[in-house]
Amino acid sequence: MNKRLINYSMALLIGIMLALSIPTTHANAAAPATLKYGSTGPDVPDLQYRLKTLGYFDSSITMFFGDDTYDALMKFQKDYSIAVDGIAGKQTWETLKKVSVNQKELDLLARIIYAESRGEPYKGQIAVGAVVMNRVAASGFPNSVQGVIEQPGAFTAVDDGQYYMKPDSTAYKAALEAIRGNDPTNGALYYFNPDTATSKWIWTRQQTLKIGRHIFAV
Repeated sequence: MNKRLINYSMALLIGIMLALSIPTTHANAAAPATLKYGSTGPDVPDLQYRLKTLGYFDSSITMFFGDDTYDALMKFQKDYSIAVDGIAGKQTWETLKKVSVNQKELDLLARIIYAESRGEPYKGQIAVGAVVMNRVAASGFPNSVQGVIEQPGAFTAVDDGQYYMKPDSTAYKAALEAIRGNDPTNGALYYFNPDTATSKWIWTRQQTLKIGRHIFAV
């Protein structure tokens, strides 16, 4: 990774983490039926934050839906084949929640990455985040980041408490890459450490690749 890309990544990470200081009382509340140009309120920063994690929104997060929010939303809708109207309605929110995260979810994703893969190569840390995002998008799993991570028995680090440790900046960077579609696993839904795995079932899954100590599978 060149110096310019590293500096850009760090600047982006700092911006995202500064945004965490914005009150999020309603971050997990049900989205309104419509958010459009001129809308205000606590759901607007949730929309902006999700667009920011995907790289569409570069401005400061506020409670006002203005020009920058409108432009970012239009670009998102175009890229995801949604009606390009600049309005955050039902379909836009449903799609956005499948491919992005709010402030709380970014923190949870960084936590599971840190707990499950600290000490692994950076590519392996991104891969763990990608598995979470792949499960969110797949049928047969909970449809939210928190639901996937905290599904009973899904991750060892949740069961043994490591999940509650504070993640480092590398875990946040890996989380952002996974959110933006960097998937070194090519769609894996599972991973395990062959040296410590006790489940016979996991060995029945089709293995796709190994990164560091983890084998990834579908």
